[in-house]
Amino acid sequence: MANADERAERGSESPFPPRRMAGRGSGWYRGDCHVHSTYSNGGELTPEQLSAGARAAGLDFIATTEHNTSAAHAAWGSHAEGLLVVLGQEVTTRTGHWLALGIDPGQVVDWRYGLRDDAIDRQLDQVRQAGGLCVAAHPHAPYPTGVFVYPYQKVDVVEVWNGLWASDLPWNADNEAVLAEWGRGLAADVHGGRWRPAMGNSDTHLEGQIGTPHTVVLAEELSADAVLAGIRAGRSWIAESAAIELSLTVSAGDRTAGIGERLRIGDEPALVRVDVRGVPSGTVSFHTDRGKAHREPLPGHGSGVVEWRTSAAESAFVRIEVRHSEGHMAALSNPIILS
Repeated sequence: MANADERAERGSESPFPPRRMAGRGSGWYRGDCHVHSTYSNGGELTPEQLSAGARAAGLDFIATTEHNTSAAHAAWGSHAEGLLVVLGQEVTTRTGHWLALGIDPGQVVDWRYGLRDDAIDRQLDQVRQAGGLCVAAHPHAPYPTGVFVYPYQKVDVVEVWNGLWASDLPWNADNEAVLAEWGRGLAADVHGGRWRPAMGNSDTHLEGQIGTPHTVVLAEELSADAVLAGIRAGRSWIAESAAIELSLTVSAGDRTAGIGERLRIGDEPALVRVDVRGVPSGTVSFHTDRGKAHREPLPGHGSGVVEWRTSAAESAFVRIEVRHSEGHMAALSNPIILS
């Protein structure tokens, strides 16, 4: 049962979940923004089961993203205690799926179109007018309508890691292809002044999938608006599970920037520092606008600090990937911009 502050956030009689969790200030919050229940075809879990699974996976928030319906929005009000539930929808157009996150209660986004209909812009604008976020979902999904044909420039964020289609491991060749595609475009986007952050979600349909992977977001508070603002700004990284912890900073002189931020350093050398926990015998690689620039191993116990030096002349940005010894992804970050 929700506490008094949570009921006040949504109105005592509202069936919808609160938009804000009281008493949760600035911090890093873990969340899965692509989740399906029995309200979606293929979904086998009820909202109650999903909320329990989310808490067990160490999540602070989830987004309800049923296929082309808002019917589940009102089902979450009684299952949101201690868990922020962002209202959303998976919009399954004929030439790609996208996530509408942070839409109004009961809002339904039209999906009955394809690339040649020139209709997606109007739907994207409606989501943004509601304060929401538009995410390209599983761009290389292995079925015809799941492949995202629209230009990434139309959306706000790209789901580079989707857990549903990864078989026994939460990482596969389709995710690898999306990450490479997003990474290649990042240099041009940073140069152009507007880059699109990456995020990762489970695309849960079945038991045991939720939170694998998920996005870790720096937000001013645990609220829908603050979490979406953090994702929109790229102040986030992607984790395979809650067992993995990561921090990334770049410092020059007495100035330091974190993930999603910009560090103005001129000609000064910059120190990139990565702190990783939970990836035994893994590797950390540093990626810039010139591709993979550096790589170092992690110790066998899984916790380690790796440092690397660069400059704005050498690197327009720095992002990292952390992989298990077998090569599949454990965590990856959005960039820190250098200028």
